[in-house]
Amino acid sequence: MIDDDTAPGGRQIDSVENAFNIIESIQELEQCGVTELADHLDIPKSTVHIHLQTLRNLGYVVKEDGKYQLGLRFLELGGRVRHNRSIFQVARSEVDDLSRSTGEVGTIGYEENGQRVLVYRTEPFEGVSDNAPTGEFTEMHWTAVGKALLSQRTDDEIRDVVERFGLPRATENTITDLDDLLDEIGEIRTQGYSIEDEERVKGVKSIAVPIRDDANQAGNSAISISGPKHRFDEDRIHSELLPSLRNAANVIELQYEHY
Repeated sequence: MIDDDTAPGGRQIDSVENAFNIIESIQELEQCGVTELADHLDIPKSTVHIHLQTLRNLGYVVKEDGKYQLGLRFLELGGRVRHNRSIFQVARSEVDDLSRSTGEVGTIGYEENGQRVLVYRTEPFEGVSDNAPTGEFTEMHWTAVGKALLSQRTDDEIRDVVERFGLPRATENTITDLDDLLDEIGEIRTQGYSIEDEERVKGVKSIAVPIRDDANQAGNSAISISGPKHRFDEDRIHSELLPSLRNAANVIELQYEHY
């Protein structure tokens, strides 16, 4: 049977690829003109202009003061996608409660195409984290959530992820060696939780647990608590944060049995 996603020969439609490259570049640049965008992508201005006009007519790009930026139509699409994810529906209230009880940032993470996606985050008044936006994609090995997600995969599957994305460094504490990563993932499988210790952002520490769902309704998902490193000492992790996190995960897993 032919897989339409890759056959024949992994062909792609260049105009679609150009459109999404333009969209992602506008996101990176935040606001830009035609010339700036064409130089950034190293493609003709005429090509950029045609794509921008099309995206603008469709409502996905807006023009203000001669500069183009992404429109809020993407927010509608992303909101609908997230709303349809069962992990968001089931886990959101528990993560809210977890955040309120600990005073730290609570998140829901999901694996998609070998990367960690931030599905939801809730932040109390005094909560401190890396201010990552909902919907953000990151390397799996950078975060506690990502490592918790990797712990649900086999070593061969992890090797496939690393072969595809590599092990780029975010901070001096980031794991950049495959054997070191596999060793840590083995420990996570044994202990049932993962730690992120300034591996993505200096000064931020996080702890995460996977959501175990025999029916796989949750997909490969995890929840976490994040905050400033000085508030995440070993005593508090084991006496308060980890029990609270595990309790929230247990409630979510029980809810999935009746979802």
